[in-house]
Amino acid sequence: MNRSPRIRGLIALAAVALSLYVALTVPVHLGLDLRGGTQIVLETRPTAAADADGEATDRTVEVLRGRIDALGVAEPGIARSGSDRIVVELPGLQDSRKAADVLGRTAQLTFHQVLGTAANTDDLPTPLPKRPREQVMADESGQLLRLQAPSLTGKDVKKAAARFDQQGGAGWHVTVDFRGSGEQGWARLTGEAACHAAGDPARRVAIVLDDRIISSPQVDPSVACRSGIGGGSTQITGTFDDSEAKELALLINGGALPVPVETVEQRTVGPTLGAAAIEASAWAAVIGTALTSLFIIAVYRLMGALATVALACYGLISYAALATLGATLTLPGLAGFVLAIGMAVDANVLVFERAREEYASRHRPTPRSSLTAGFRRAFSAIADSNITTLIAAGLLFFLASGPVRGFGVTLGVGVLASMLSALVITRALADYAVASPRLRGRPHLTGIAHTGTVRDRLARTRPNLMRHPRRWLAASAAALVLAVSGIAVRGLDFGIEFTGGRLIEYTTAAPVDADRARTALADAGFPRAVVQTSGENQLTVRTHVLSNTQAATITNTITDLTRQADKIRDEAIGPSLGKELRQGALIALAVALAAQLIYLAARFRWLLGTSAVAALAHDVVILVGIFAWLGKPVDGVFLAALLTVIGYSVNDSVVVFDRIRELGRHDRKMPFARTANQALLQTLPRTVNTGMGAAFILTALAVLGGDTLTDFALALLIGLAVGTYSSMFTATPLAIELHRRRT
Repeated sequence: MNRSPRIRGLIALAAVALSLYVALTVPVHLGLDLRGGTQIVLETRPTAAADADGEATDRTVEVLRGRIDALGVAEPGIARSGSDRIVVELPGLQDSRKAADVLGRTAQLTFHQVLGTAANTDDLPTPLPKRPREQVMADESGQLLRLQAPSLTGKDVKKAAARFDQQGGAGWHVTVDFRGSGEQGWARLTGEAACHAAGDPARRVAIVLDDRIISSPQVDPSVACRSGIGGGSTQITGTFDDSEAKELALLINGGALPVPVETVEQRTVGPTLGAAAIEASAWAAVIGTALTSLFIIAVYRLMGALATVALACYGLISYAALATLGATLTLPGLAGFVLAIGMAVDANVLVFERAREEYASRHRPTPRSSLTAGFRRAFSAIADSNITTLIAAGLLFFLASGPVRGFGVTLGVGVLASMLSALVITRALADYAVASPRLRGRPHLTGIAHTGTVRDRLARTRPNLMRHPRRWLAASAAALVLAVSGIAVRGLDFGIEFTGGRLIEYTTAAPVDADRARTALADAGFPRAVVQTSGENQLTVRTHVLSNTQAATITNTITDLTRQADKIRDEAIGPSLGKELRQGALIALAVALAAQLIYLAARFRWLLGTSAVAALAHDVVILVGIFAWLGKPVDGVFLAALLTVIGYSVNDSVVVFDRIRELGRHDRKMPFARTANQALLQTLPRTVNTGMGAAFILTALAVLGGDTLTDFALALLIGLAVGTYSSMFTATPLAIELHRRRT
């Protein structure tokens, strides 16, 4: 045995050993949709005094970090996203309303001298400018007070603490200590108030938080005019309970945010939903991989068994790579991890089918030489098909966000791991297997020494599939018309990610009728709420953008209707973010098609590249049209499926076009249509076997993956069927027609 098999064997052994060590020592970080918790995306807003630039966002992150630490959440995460967005992850926290309130409040604390009372009219807005340096606000009792411009701000505060006064009877209060010039400012402010008679509103000092008077105490009669309260300390009193006093102290200590922030995205997932998703995906992976392994063992015998071992190594390497990168494994990412198993099968099938061809040609009559030739001849098709999928994964990472971005990461890692699995591990195992003396005289056990049922039948019948290419194009055009009709007639049901809004999912104690829920929500003030049921005891409510208070009203309504309703998912997307995501989806789709065209044109010819991209556009339109006819949501997960379908479809086209290029080099005088037909017949066994392997995985995801993954797997199953058809009967006939027009 020469050095190359030994080197491949050592590389494979080292990769597996290192991956096993990483898998046992480095945990993969689970996303909030798998372990439960709340994610909030905040966007900074500019003011007249400050721009919402990267520097202001960084300062805001530091302020928010202090508030998050005070919430007592284990392992929280906060990071800047872009120049004006902040992503906050709060594992285990289910009260998203409290978190959003604490994080989003600007905490602008100011201290004002009270000038007197204002007319007590109901239509008087607050705060109301009366003079350039004067405001009108309601105090704790509702009385309107005229306030002078702020004398002190939160910047003058050194620290604040919540305390309970048992002896004095003040109950819970907040002690505020001033710093620097704030000490003299507080003495001056209270000294001016002390110049008014006891009981006069002007003897009061108003403490204002976020344009709301939280306390307006009278200055004690013992304080002399112009002398004020020294010592740089005061107390904020009121009808506080312990949580309110602690929250107020937290906000004051955190300081004022440099710029206001707005919640543009909010997701809350219950821990039971995440656990169920992990279990469902695990079962889908086990069952799908088992069925795929049995299939390739039945078709390729010993080589199939070795490919199954390589698939197990692929899973180990992928997991270790994700752990090493510190990637966050999300629900769509978990699906991408399972899906890449089917893609790992593809490379093995390509090699084994080429080895069968080499063995059948009798130019290389041994399984060992045929296998070596198979790896060499299949390499270009494997590389091209995987690179196109990596392009789709890269676009998901750079242009998508949230869980869909996680899908792009796991898909990209899976593609690279599948190439290592097929080209290094499978080959190392196969090299040692075919060199074994036990296989001498029994080449049929390898799975290479026979051509297979599909190839045998094609060899007998030798059909001319490309005799009438325009008929295939007409069938594709008819399918396009039907798909576009679905989009025009039914329209697209864009998810809240693309439109903005709120989606809340509940599990109920008993089955609930969707019509009753719609009526109850309409009576509660939500006539446009979309209510859907899934399973026996699950209910989903989708509405326009709601405040947390309105969302609580919906939850109370559903609870009253069903006696018990547990919220397991809550997602809110702001309209501006929804528009941005929708535009980003279109850009991602356009860039994906353009990137595929450029790559294929560089690797093949413009004629073949244009045909492949036209087939991709055909697949995209048909998949979107089918989802329109079915009334399925078009959301971020669908976008991930759509870009994956593009990668799948171009894989099939690349394999066919790679064979067309190879046959054209051997016989340049053969008519292009005949070359294309021969390429189709030679690659059809690979297309069938790869499609079957992927179908097992996707069917398992569709059946076992839960509601979200069911739609994802359904989109991929449809895309797999449409992509397989288009690579043979859209891209190839179109290439023939374009070639005829050119010549």
